[in-house]
Amino acid sequence: MVWHADSEIPDVDLIVLPGGFAYGDYLRSGAMAALSNAMRDVIDKAQKGVTVLGICNGFQVLTESRLLPGALMRNAGLKFTCRGVGLEVTETQSVFTRKYDSGQRVTFPVANGEGNYTADDETLDRLEGEGRVVFRYAAGENPNGSARNIAGILNEKRNVLGLMPHPERVCDPLLGGTDGRAMFESLLEGLG
Repeated sequence: MVWHADSEIPDVDLIVLPGGFAYGDYLRSGAMAALSNAMRDVIDKAQKGVTVLGICNGFQVLTESRLLPGALMRNAGLKFTCRGVGLEVTETQSVFTRKYDSGQRVTFPVANGEGNYTADDETLDRLEGEGRVVFRYAAGENPNGSARNIAGILNEKRNVLGLMPHPERVCDPLLGGTDGRAMFESLLEGLG
Protein backbone atom coordinates (compact mmCIF):
# COMPACT_ATOMS: atom_id res chain seq x y z
CA MET A 1 0.00 0.00 0.00
CA VAL A 2 1.25 3.43 -0.94
CA TRP A 3 -0.21 6.68 0.36
CA HIS A 4 -1.05 9.35 -2.26
CA ALA A 5 1.42 11.80 -0.70
CA ASP A 6 4.31 9.32 -0.95
CA SER A 7 6.75 10.26 -3.68
CA GLU A 8 8.16 6.81 -4.36
CA ILE A 9 6.61 3.49 -5.29
CA PRO A 10 8.71 0.48 -4.22
CA ASP A 11 10.22 -1.68 -6.95
CA VAL A 12 7.36 -4.02 -7.87
CA ASP A 13 6.23 -6.04 -10.88
CA LEU A 14 2.64 -4.75 -10.79
CA ILE A 15 1.01 -1.51 -9.69
CA VAL A 16 -2.76 -1.62 -9.10
CA LEU A 17 -4.85 1.53 -8.90
CA PRO A 18 -8.10 0.32 -7.28
CA GLY A 19 -11.64 1.56 -7.50
CA GLY A 20 -13.15 3.89 -4.94
CA PHE A 21 -13.51 7.65 -4.75
CA ALA A 22 -10.12 9.38 -4.89
CA TYR A 23 -10.35 12.77 -3.18
CA GLY A 24 -14.12 12.21 -3.12
CA ASP A 25 -14.14 12.80 -6.90
CA TYR A 26 -15.20 16.36 -6.12
CA LEU A 27 -13.64 17.96 -9.19
CA ARG A 28 -13.75 15.27 -11.88
CA SER A 29 -13.25 11.59 -11.21
CA GLY A 30 -9.54 10.89 -11.02
CA ALA A 31 -8.44 14.47 -11.81
CA MET A 32 -7.01 15.34 -8.40
CA ALA A 33 -5.54 11.87 -7.83
CA ALA A 34 -3.72 12.10 -11.16
CA LEU A 35 -1.73 15.02 -9.70
CA SER A 36 -0.73 13.27 -6.47
CA ASN A 37 2.89 12.68 -5.53
CA ALA A 38 2.53 8.91 -5.88
CA MET A 39 1.19 9.21 -9.43
CA ARG A 40 4.35 10.95 -10.61
CA ASP A 41 6.28 7.77 -9.82
CA VAL A 42 3.51 5.54 -11.22
CA ILE A 43 3.73 7.45 -14.52
CA ASP A 44 7.52 7.17 -14.57
CA LYS A 45 7.45 3.45 -13.80
CA ALA A 46 4.72 2.78 -16.39
CA GLN A 47 6.74 4.62 -19.03
CA LYS A 48 9.69 2.36 -18.12
CA GLY A 49 7.55 -0.76 -18.64
CA VAL A 50 6.18 -1.65 -15.20
CA THR A 51 2.74 -3.28 -15.50
CA VAL A 52 -0.13 -1.09 -14.25
CA LEU A 53 -3.76 -2.10 -13.74
CA GLY A 54 -6.40 0.56 -13.10
CA ILE A 55 -9.87 -0.61 -12.09
CA CYS A 56 -12.87 1.76 -12.02
CA ASN A 57 -11.55 4.92 -10.33
CA GLY A 58 -8.08 3.63 -11.18
CA PHE A 59 -9.06 3.75 -14.87
CA GLN A 60 -10.25 7.32 -14.38
CA VAL A 61 -6.91 8.24 -12.80
CA LEU A 62 -5.04 6.61 -15.70
CA THR A 63 -6.92 8.70 -18.28
CA GLU A 64 -6.55 11.89 -16.24
CA SER A 65 -2.79 11.27 -15.92
CA ARG A 66 -2.61 10.62 -19.70
CA LEU A 67 -1.27 7.09 -19.30
CA LEU A 68 -4.36 6.08 -21.29
CA PRO A 69 -6.19 8.12 -23.95
CA GLY A 70 -9.73 9.38 -23.67
CA ALA A 71 -11.81 10.32 -20.66
CA LEU A 72 -14.51 8.88 -18.42
CA MET A 73 -17.62 11.01 -18.19
CA ARG A 74 -20.92 10.87 -16.30
CA ASN A 75 -22.99 7.82 -17.16
CA ALA A 76 -25.37 8.44 -20.05
CA GLY A 77 -28.34 7.91 -17.72
CA LEU A 78 -26.80 10.26 -15.12
CA LYS A 79 -27.25 7.58 -12.46
CA PHE A 80 -24.88 5.47 -10.41
CA THR A 81 -24.91 1.91 -11.71
CA CYS A 82 -24.08 -1.12 -9.55
CA ARG A 83 -24.70 -4.55 -11.08
CA GLY A 84 -23.10 -7.38 -12.99
CA VAL A 85 -22.65 -6.76 -16.71
CA GLY A 86 -21.76 -9.07 -19.58
CA LEU A 87 -18.44 -8.41 -21.27
CA GLU A 88 -16.70 -9.79 -24.32
CA VAL A 89 -12.96 -10.42 -24.13
CA THR A 90 -11.63 -8.93 -27.36
CA GLU A 91 -7.86 -9.16 -26.88
CA THR A 92 -6.07 -12.16 -25.38
CA GLN A 93 -2.42 -11.48 -26.17
CA SER A 94 -1.73 -9.19 -23.23
CA VAL A 95 -0.21 -9.96 -19.85
CA PHE A 96 -3.68 -9.22 -18.42
CA THR A 97 -5.78 -11.52 -20.62
CA ARG A 98 -3.70 -14.50 -21.79
CA LYS A 99 -5.85 -16.91 -19.74
CA TYR A 100 -9.06 -15.85 -21.52
CA ASP A 101 -10.30 -17.00 -24.93
CA SER A 102 -10.90 -14.48 -27.69
CA GLY A 103 -14.61 -13.68 -27.80
CA GLN A 104 -15.20 -15.24 -24.37
CA ARG A 105 -18.16 -13.78 -22.52
CA VAL A 106 -17.64 -13.00 -18.84
CA THR A 107 -19.61 -11.14 -16.20
CA PHE A 108 -17.96 -8.52 -13.99
CA PRO A 109 -19.73 -6.09 -11.67
CA VAL A 110 -19.70 -2.36 -12.33
CA ALA A 111 -20.16 0.30 -9.66
CA ASN A 112 -19.81 3.80 -11.06
CA GLY A 113 -21.48 7.07 -11.89
CA GLU A 114 -18.72 8.25 -14.24
CA GLY A 115 -17.95 5.18 -16.36
CA ASN A 116 -18.87 6.52 -19.79
CA TYR A 117 -15.64 6.08 -21.81
CA THR A 118 -15.24 8.64 -24.56
CA ALA A 119 -12.57 9.66 -27.05
CA ASP A 120 -12.51 11.28 -30.46
CA ASP A 121 -13.12 9.05 -33.49
CA GLU A 122 -9.43 9.03 -34.48
CA THR A 123 -8.43 7.73 -31.04
CA LEU A 124 -11.21 5.14 -31.03
CA ASP A 125 -10.18 3.95 -34.51
CA ARG A 126 -6.53 3.72 -33.39
CA LEU A 127 -7.43 1.74 -30.24
CA GLU A 128 -9.46 -0.73 -32.30
CA GLY A 129 -6.95 -0.93 -35.15
CA GLU A 130 -4.05 -1.60 -32.79
CA GLY A 131 -5.94 -4.28 -30.83
CA ARG A 132 -5.92 -2.18 -27.66
CA VAL A 133 -9.60 -2.61 -26.77
CA VAL A 134 -9.44 -5.50 -24.30
CA PHE A 135 -13.00 -5.70 -23.02
CA ARG A 136 -16.31 -4.55 -24.53
CA TYR A 137 -19.71 -4.51 -22.97
CA ALA A 138 -21.74 -7.30 -24.56
CA ALA A 139 -24.63 -6.35 -26.84
CA GLY A 140 -27.34 -4.67 -24.79
CA GLU A 141 -25.17 -4.60 -21.63
CA ASN A 142 -23.49 -1.16 -21.84
CA PRO A 143 -24.39 0.34 -18.44
CA ASN A 144 -22.97 3.81 -18.96
CA GLY A 145 -23.01 4.78 -22.65
CA SER A 146 -19.33 4.10 -23.35
CA ALA A 147 -18.30 4.76 -26.93
CA ARG A 148 -18.28 1.60 -29.04
CA ASN A 149 -19.15 -0.42 -25.90
CA ILE A 150 -15.56 -0.07 -24.66
CA ALA A 151 -15.06 -1.36 -21.11
CA GLY A 152 -11.24 -1.63 -20.99
CA ILE A 153 -8.20 -0.47 -23.00
CA LEU A 154 -4.43 -0.85 -23.15
CA ASN A 155 -1.76 1.80 -23.67
CA GLU A 156 0.55 1.69 -26.70
CA LYS A 157 3.21 -0.35 -24.87
CA ARG A 158 0.46 -2.74 -23.70
CA ASN A 159 1.69 -2.66 -20.09
CA VAL A 160 -1.11 -0.42 -18.76
CA LEU A 161 -4.74 -1.59 -18.64
CA GLY A 162 -7.68 0.46 -17.50
CA LEU A 163 -11.17 -1.02 -17.13
CA MET A 164 -14.38 0.10 -15.46
CA PRO A 165 -15.80 -3.30 -14.40
CA HIS A 166 -14.35 -4.98 -11.30
CA PRO A 167 -12.62 -8.33 -11.99
CA GLU A 168 -11.44 -8.53 -8.36
CA ARG A 169 -15.05 -8.86 -7.23
CA VAL A 170 -15.50 -12.14 -9.13
CA CYS A 171 -12.35 -14.12 -8.27
CA ASP A 172 -13.80 -16.70 -5.93
CA PRO A 173 -17.08 -18.62 -5.74
CA LEU A 174 -17.63 -17.10 -2.29
CA LEU A 175 -17.77 -13.70 -3.98
CA GLY A 176 -20.43 -14.89 -6.41
CA GLY A 177 -18.35 -15.85 -9.42
CA THR A 178 -14.92 -16.58 -10.84
CA ASP A 179 -14.93 -14.74 -14.20
CA GLY A 180 -12.28 -12.27 -12.99
CA ARG A 181 -9.88 -14.94 -11.76
CA ALA A 182 -8.30 -15.49 -15.19
CA MET A 183 -7.05 -11.90 -15.20
CA PHE A 184 -5.07 -12.42 -12.03
CA GLU A 185 -3.86 -15.85 -13.17
CA SER A 186 -2.73 -14.18 -16.41
CA LEU A 187 -0.79 -11.60 -14.43
CA LEU A 188 0.80 -14.24 -12.19
CA GLU A 189 1.91 -16.25 -15.19
CA GLY A 190 3.05 -13.26 -17.23
CA LEU A 191 4.93 -11.52 -14.44
CA GLY A 192 6.25 -14.66 -12.70
